[in-house]
Amino acid sequence: MQTISMRISEGNKLEKIIIVGDRVLIKPKSSREQTKSGLYLPPGVQEKEKVQEGYVMKVGPGYPMPADYGFEDEVLGDEEQEQVRYLPLQIKEGDLAIYLQRDAIEINYLGEKYFIVPQSAVLMLVREEDL
Repeated sequence: MQTISMRISEGNKLEKIIIVGDRVLIKPKSSREQTKSGLYLPPGVQEKEKVQEGYVMKVGPGYPMPADYGFEDEVLGDEEQEQVRYLPLQIKEGDLAIYLQRDAIEINYLGEKYFIVPQSAVLMLVREEDL
């Protein structure tokens, strides 16, 4: 029996993840452990905040559209398979997303914490064009 060793690096560790629909995969931004007045916060205090921020790592294809939605002029032949069409999301990989914590689902993947968040829970994006 052969064992196949797969090397996982920072560049390819999310390659096999497929995000479904209107959801995005967010890596939470490291939280401050100290308040402005100098008090140290115990672990978990920041996680209970209603609004969180993190970096978008993967983006789903978007909202699926019905097959006949605005495509009356196209005629599909019998041998052609019907293609699923999506309305793309406004969010892009690399964006800093401010999102509602209550709608986020926490997952651990390869020892790191991520959140799966629907686009409707994202309140604001900060996009660096040079990324």
